[in-house]
Amino acid sequence: MTPFLAEAATNHWPLAVFVITLATVVLLISRLRVHAFLALIIAAVLAGVLANEPLPGEIGTTKDPKKERGHWTAAVELTVKGFGETAGKIGVVIALAAIIGVCLVESGAADKVVRHFLGLFGERRAGHAIFAGGYFLSIPIFFETYFMLLLPLAQALRLRTGRDFMLYVLAICCGGTVTHSLVAPHPGPLAAAENLHLDVGQTIIAGILAGIIPALVTWFVARRIARRIDAPMRETAGATRAELEAIVARPESELPPLALAIAPVLAPLVLIGSVTVLKMFGGRAAFPELFPVLEFLGDRNIALLVGVLIALALVARQRQLTLTQLGELAGKPLHLAGMIILIASAGGAFGAMIQHAGVGRYVQGLSRGAGADLILVAWAVTALIRVAQGSATVAMITGSAIVWALIDPSSPGHVEVSYHTLYLFLAVGFGSKMFSWMNDAGFWTVSKMSGFTQAETLKSWSILVSVASVTGLVQCLVLSRLLPFK
Repeated sequence: MTPFLAEAATNHWPLAVFVITLATVVLLISRLRVHAFLALIIAAVLAGVLANEPLPGEIGTTKDPKKERGHWTAAVELTVKGFGETAGKIGVVIALAAIIGVCLVESGAADKVVRHFLGLFGERRAGHAIFAGGYFLSIPIFFETYFMLLLPLAQALRLRTGRDFMLYVLAICCGGTVTHSLVAPHPGPLAAAENLHLDVGQTIIAGILAGIIPALVTWFVARRIARRIDAPMRETAGATRAELEAIVARPESELPPLALAIAPVLAPLVLIGSVTVLKMFGGRAAFPELFPVLEFLGDRNIALLVGVLIALALVARQRQLTLTQLGELAGKPLHLAGMIILIASAGGAFGAMIQHAGVGRYVQGLSRGAGADLILVAWAVTALIRVAQGSATVAMITGSAIVWALIDPSSPGHVEVSYHTLYLFLAVGFGSKMFSWMNDAGFWTVSKMSGFTQAETLKSWSILVSVASVTGLVQCLVLSRLLPFK
């Protein structure tokens, strides 16, 4: 091989590692039906093995001979380390959020919020009610749980009105898909905030505000889709017709007051946001007595724990549960949370290992050479990962890790940006929404639970999330110039 070709091969090897490992994830998950956790761990180790540069802990990289490892062994140990670091950052938050979500369902609080919006909008605008109420409800609840929570209401409304089932289902998706990728404590935004070294409270405020316009645009598109596709309400494995009719006829007396219904969601958001507000006005120096208290209560783990206590008290009040029954109820969602933590942490390990393989520096060189706006780069890289392997959470974790490698102030030759890093966080979040298809769990949740065919899901759900992704990108590009906040 000539020196020129050898140099080119070396320069582009990180790209080859990225393509090989990404293809491995797609093959294992989509074709061989390997669990996402195993697929991501295998791909992470493979990225380390294929790296053509010394890994931390490898022979020659440490002064302590007892800690030296061979290249392959270092790849395994770094994968485990990356897994543990990600789990440590997001594990408690995800588990607590899962408990809140189940309590909202069991106490009738979610039903109460949606009914309140139905009362405001009227039954003729039931889709608007689900859309508006759903955007708020989706903040603390994982998308799959949130969708299954509201789907019975969409089915019940279809029984009541005799039409617009597609519209009701898409109304659920409009809010849920946006907040899933923009607002902590969802695992993707939470991990992205950590990777980009951003205050979680700031990302929550920015995510909620930045999600409004894309959600409204997707609602407009959803109404047009529903006019073209009149999908019937088919029989599924969910609630029976009698159960759906019971939802419609459920007396208001069985539901909690609205103030109590929103308290488990509102309290954590207020506590976390209050710390951010105090920091904006001087923090500890300006509020020496108040700040330490709110700093503790506004820690995301403590804030969500407060939300859990309120949610448990609410469900105990509404259903007259004993402490034993309450403990059993709180334990159920932890199975789902554990699975999400495993997959998200494996995604974090994968993201860390492709950084060790030099992918971040490679993308950094490409972006600098192309002169592209880093917002566009962040969105495009995350969108590519999303479409290739399906998970929005994995795409956010990996994409944000790559973006940080480009802007890390301690990295030589890092890229300087003329706007706040929050815009890069939002670009990563919107990139993770790009085109959900058969390799995405969300695709199958919507398809199987609602009874849509794969073709109907591709023509509705897949288009909807893509519209949210592109709208969010345009919004970030425009606002970063008009309101850089730098």
